[in-house]
Amino acid sequence: MFKLIPLAATLIFSSSTVLASVASPDWATCVANLQQTAKAQGLSQSTIDNTLANVKFVPRVIELDSQQPEFSSSFENYFTKRVTDWRVQQGRKLYKEHKELLQRLAKEYGVPPQYLLAFWGLETNFGSYKGKMSVLNSLATLACDPRRSRYFTTELMQALKLKEQYGFDEKQMVGSWAGAMGHTQFMPSAYAKYAVDGDGDGKADLWNSTEDALSSAAHFLQNLGWKRDERWGREVSLPNDFSYAYLGRAEAQPLTKWAELGLTQTNGNPLSTPDMQASLYLPSGHTGPAFLGYDNFDVIMKWNRSTFYAIAVGHLADRINGAVGLNVKPPKMPNLSRARVKALQSQLNALGFDVGKPDGILGSKSLKGLQAFQKGNGLVADGYPNEATFKALGVE
Repeated sequence: MFKLIPLAATLIFSSSTVLASVASPDWATCVANLQQTAKAQGLSQSTIDNTLANVKFVPRVIELDSQQPEFSSSFENYFTKRVTDWRVQQGRKLYKEHKELLQRLAKEYGVPPQYLLAFWGLETNFGSYKGKMSVLNSLATLACDPRRSRYFTTELMQALKLKEQYGFDEKQMVGSWAGAMGHTQFMPSAYAKYAVDGDGDGKADLWNSTEDALSSAAHFLQNLGWKRDERWGREVSLPNDFSYAYLGRAEAQPLTKWAELGLTQTNGNPLSTPDMQASLYLPSGHTGPAFLGYDNFDVIMKWNRSTFYAIAVGHLADRINGAVGLNVKPPKMPNLSRARVKALQSQLNALGFDVGKPDGILGSKSLKGLQAFQKGNGLVADGYPNEATFKALGVE
């Protein structure tokens, strides 16, 4: 799903929390406030009366917001469900079908065809599933939830403006639980700013026009800073005596440095060392595959702020372009519940490893604190919370 959503603290919603959120007086008050916001932003009274006044609260949206797979699934579970042989073959087939368009977009925007196909494949299975939830109901529900109300209120207002601008039927405006729309799952603000009329019919329609959707994706990636003629990154091999001193985006190093530290290509050949920075990612810890992410990896992360997602996009693109599968298969590991991660973060804080407020998301601060704990307790300091680390911390 395409979403530019801040990695704010994520609440764990129980069924009672969801039911409490449905309280009709609170919902009615929120919708009335949204109508006032819409009026202040210049939306027509007709849109307010016929659309915004009729939005409905959707409890399932709140549930899904608390269960995003990028933050709870194991890498093996996430990756193997998304980078499949079917998607690889379908991507290659669609490259042939849309070759002229994709090559034109590569020339104009600098984004190679395999990446546009990879985004398309991960977002909507190449357009076969664009979501069935009302975008307006989803956005209104999230706008009335206090956790990210400001962000989703802005997106809701923009969705209403798009409806007015293009004359979209409300029934057509369906998408993900977060309000992402069309073949490439753009949030309304991205739709408004980056959508392109690729087929020349005078309308940027990301639901019904493949040309519009792929052109818009290329335009968006260019504006996010995609570097022409550079790859996303690559799987690498680590030396046996690797110290894990530099992990994550905050510890980016020149490729020459990674070569000095003994990293190689998976076939054993030396790394190429152009003047580029790269960050090392171990999504399954030291027992799984290792990846270097380059500048375009960071661009993918601006599309969806998940390292799992960025690795899946990059590797799927490579596979569509003819590459083989991973050299090291992701090991099977249990999914990490946010409650368990929060307990881990709380324990690290209690032991003097400052990882910030426990939020159930393993960010850079948690990575550093976990590494320091592992190093001091005779564990491999890869920053990954495996069972041995949970046991050493006393977290069930």
